[in-house]
Amino acid sequence: MILSIQYLYWLAGVILAITAYMTVTDRSNPKRWTTGLFWGLFAVAFLAGERMPPVWVGVGVLVMALIAGFGGVGFGQHDSLPDKARRASAARLKNTLFIPALAIPLVTVFGALVLKNIRFGDVFLLDPANSTFVSLGIGSLVALALACCLTRDTPVQAMRESRRLTEALGWALVLPQMLAMLGLMFNDAGVGKAVAHLATAYINLDVRLVAVMVYVLGMALFTVVMGNGFAAFPVITGGIGVPVLVGVYGADPAVMAAIGMFSGYCGTLMTPMAANYNIIPAALLELPDKYAVIKAQIPTALAMLVANIVLLYVLM
Repeated sequence: MILSIQYLYWLAGVILAITAYMTVTDRSNPKRWTTGLFWGLFAVAFLAGERMPPVWVGVGVLVMALIAGFGGVGFGQHDSLPDKARRASAARLKNTLFIPALAIPLVTVFGALVLKNIRFGDVFLLDPANSTFVSLGIGSLVALALACCLTRDTPVQAMRESRRLTEALGWALVLPQMLAMLGLMFNDAGVGKAVAHLATAYINLDVRLVAVMVYVLGMALFTVVMGNGFAAFPVITGGIGVPVLVGVYGADPAVMAAIGMFSGYCGTLMTPMAANYNIIPAALLELPDKYAVIKAQIPTALAMLVANIVLLYVLM
């Protein structure tokens, strides 16, 4: 393989390292040292995590959690173009602004369908196990090049904007990875078996509709607690989906998994734990109510949960 996903990890690490350096040198940020340390530790995990002892990676994660927990991740001042200049640039570019954004999915699909089959001898051009992710990385780089050409700006400005968005998201940027990792830890620790024991001991799962409701609603509720459907999926599916729906009622595993994951996404719409989806957008839009996004999404989430129960009951 020529283009490995490891290259994308290294690229992400380099971007985070530059962000950490820019943060530390920004005297307008009152928490520049702790914020720089936070992003620096995150950069190390991408750059050298696979070559470090796992215990040291764990220590770095705990330090990051402490920094975020004690409010050590701050936000500096970022220079931006005057409103008049931004409007003039938008008027000049018009709909061509969408070209870089559209390039990402187009290049990703092209890479996943075409480039993944290209090889030189026995060596594949793209990492066979992660061809879609590698294609996504290539698409992002192509989009960056197109954006620089269209706006007549430089990659340096792109790094400034990257830092601005990274600081705007703050610690929530790390949350999906940590929660997904926590879900795997829960699964390895036997939490799924504990959930199965509690469900079978206190709920009558001999009724098919009840079993379906427990699985769908359990996925949503556990996602509300964890903040991430990927964290809830191995626990609830391992505890109820596979042993009860598949093992007892003979459900189609693909249907069960797809609807179960969708139910987890419904939980994501209703929880502040999914801060990067629900809290950060409210902050970026400067909404007076930081829970406004969640409140707007709850009716849709509840309606979809009802639909998921019906679909799983009928299709499984």
